[in-house]
Amino acid sequence: MVRALRKGTYALTAVIAQSQALTKSELKSLSNMGCSRHNPTRPEKIRDLFPDASLSSSTELVLVNSVYFKGQWDREFKKENTKEEEFWLNKNTSKSVPMMTQRHSFSFASLKDLQAKILGIPYKNSDLSMFVLLPDDIDGLEKIINKISPEQLVEWTNPGHMEERTVTLHLPRFEVEDSYDLEAVLAATGKGDAFSGHEADYSGLSLGSGLQAQKFLHASFVAVTEDGTEAAAATGVGFVLTSAPGCETFHCNHPFLFFIRHNESKSVLFFGRFSSP
Repeated sequence: MVRALRKGTYALTAVIAQSQALTKSELKSLSNMGCSRHNPTRPEKIRDLFPDASLSSSTELVLVNSVYFKGQWDREFKKENTKEEEFWLNKNTSKSVPMMTQRHSFSFASLKDLQAKILGIPYKNSDLSMFVLLPDDIDGLEKIINKISPEQLVEWTNPGHMEERTVTLHLPRFEVEDSYDLEAVLAATGKGDAFSGHEADYSGLSLGSGLQAQKFLHASFVAVTEDGTEAAAATGVGFVLTSAPGCETFHCNHPFLFFIRHNESKSVLFFGRFSSP
């Protein structure tokens, strides 16, 4: 049996499947829970979440969670201002990207000790924003990425730390899509027992014994355009903040981090990096 539960502004879908033997059509249905056949408001962005042979007729329980979000910028980029420009992968290599441009007031902060700056782009009629964390140096992302924690992201994006500044923003039009097997990640955080037939405890889900996790997969898709953002997913340093007078330039022509945040709860819905077109 495959059962889907849908809820919420972000087209949240939770799927529960339990059977002595899932049919091929049910397995295919589970693998495509991110596509439009299962939600008419959601275009086909995530398909084949479970690769061939990752699920079988011996699979007894499958839990799938997917979320889809499409947001329009509060102030859209004018398409006529988008020009081809070089995006630097490192100091020696670049690729051409369509670079969107606008000058307006944005939430902005300079992170002096991190050698980076951060900017917030609000969505229209929404309590969501996209934040972009841009290193000062072309090759600076790898140097700072291990210094960043969730607590610091919350601190840096607090209204008390950011201020409204006039900013000339250059942001690539881009898409990011990837998938991950999270078994190793869970094991590294002490959750490896979930995959052990001897150690796993799913007594709250099944009356029988021997139930264990077989796969823990995650797939995501994010597209940023002049109109807004489309996104889908299935599944100690002290910093000093400084600002300079006048108009700031925020030129995203080298690798950067981005995340979509629910502003009231500070919850991050999507988090990613853009390193190469």
